[in-house]
Amino acid sequence: MRIYALAVYLFLYIPIGVIALFSFNAGRHAAQFQGFSVQWYGKALTNPFVVDALQTSLTVALSSAVLATLFGTMAAMALQSVKGRLRLAFDALIYIAVMVPGIVIGIATLIAMVTLFDWLNPILAAVWPLAEGAPQLSLGYGSLIAAHGLFAMALVIIIVRARMAGMDRSLIEASADLGATPWGTFRQVTLPQIFPGILAGFLLAFTFSFDDFIIAFFVAGSQTTLPVYVFSSIRRGVTPEINAIGTMVLAVSLLMLITAQAILQRGRRAG
Repeated sequence: MRIYALAVYLFLYIPIGVIALFSFNAGRHAAQFQGFSVQWYGKALTNPFVVDALQTSLTVALSSAVLATLFGTMAAMALQSVKGRLRLAFDALIYIAVMVPGIVIGIATLIAMVTLFDWLNPILAAVWPLAEGAPQLSLGYGSLIAAHGLFAMALVIIIVRARMAGMDRSLIEASADLGATPWGTFRQVTLPQIFPGILAGFLLAFTFSFDDFIIAFFVAGSQTTLPVYVFSSIRRGVTPEINAIGTMVLAVSLLMLITAQAILQRGRRAG
């Protein structure tokens, strides 16, 4: 079993290690290591197309993570008071949202948004006070943030609810018995206890949005996120610059995931 487990881990992580190794290649060919150099990291970070795609990914990831965390936390708290079959139905819908393949979410979101835009744009043109210049809704930042935020919200709900399940509810009852208002109880008792889960949910939502390619490919419109840029670039051949970009994205993603896991572990020990 140990040999089998070792073989599985090697199969999973050796290709990642090869990408990281060849990102330091001094040559121009991705598959021929010709010496150690960090030049491709510098070229990637000074490439205007990479910088623009990185800015788009960061903007979308931060915006969608904030929205997903805000609404996901509110939904998790609201679901605590739901009981019986209705609770089971909501639970099923939340887990289904996580389990549905990304390509299905991407296609469904694309069709829904295009249909909505086709319905709203004539209305905006009819009610717009100026003769010209009526806004036209289209795919772009808004569709990316909405699609990522909706999916990531399910992740936040699951994480925050897991944290609330281990929360000491006697403190909330004691706060109410001592005359605290609902808002005061939430701010001084509930929020400090569930904050590790909220922060971990935010980090995971940010990581998902930053790394996502499938959903972004369908709903990005004229915008280009970093994963979409990498996909477009490798169609012309893999270069050490692409390896450098992949390594940097991997490092950021691992850092976020490790941080989220550490926060959750610390919250469990504190609870």
